[in-house]
Amino acid sequence: MNKPNRTTAIVLALFLGGFGAQKFYMGKPGIGILCLLFCWTGIPSIIALVDIINYLVIGEAKFRERYWDKL
Repeated sequence: MNKPNRTTAIVLALFLGGFGAQKFYMGKPGIGILCLLFCWTGIPSIIALVDIINYLVIGEAKFRERYWDKL
């Protein structure tokens, strides 16, 4: 499996976060399916906003440490 890219994760969360695209990309298909099931509620959009802020704040080095080691 390819290592996730921080910029790609941010863009996916920004444009397709309401459907959980960033969760699928980050290797969390279970949460991604839940986001798809509840996309009509708007809750996945809030989760995507939190993910965007998280990915922006932690920086590239911390992103690699946190998400690359789990793959």
